[in-house]
Amino acid sequence: MTTVRIVEGDLLEQPAEVIVNAWNRNVIPWWLLWMTGVSRAIKRRAGVAPFRELARHGPMPLGSAVQTGSGALPCRAIIHVAGIDLLWRASERSVRDSVRHAVDLAVAGGFRSLALPLIGAQSGKMGEARSEAIILDELARRDVPLEVWVVRYRP
Repeated sequence: MTTVRIVEGDLLEQPAEVIVNAWNRNVIPWWLLWMTGVSRAIKRRAGVAPFRELARHGPMPLGSAVQTGSGALPCRAIIHVAGIDLLWRASERSVRDSVRHAVDLAVAGGFRSLALPLIGAQSGKMGEARSEAIILDELARRDVPLEVWVVRYRP
């Protein structure tokens, strides 16, 4: 029942109800971080409200997920996943857990569509091919009423 599409483009331009932000463990205050990738794009277009809301949740276990509002973005929510460890590395387990928890939150929230980036591919130093393979394998194990866009970032 889970429908998966691989698309190229900008995560924030996908017509999904909820997007996934590949975040960190939320240990360092967001305003001290030099944001890159998806997080930087979200901050520029959504504003800081989602990150302030996320900060109230405190440290996140590796692979966990937290839902926040979407700020000025047209999607309904943002799910932030702790896809990288404190040394800024992703592992197969952190990516799998991040995908599983993001999907669970989306389904629990009643969302019908989810767009997610290649978690851990850049900041987590995993590489696009490996990240995508892990994400697709984890999504294939899920049978939920959700349409998922796996987004390969292309400017």
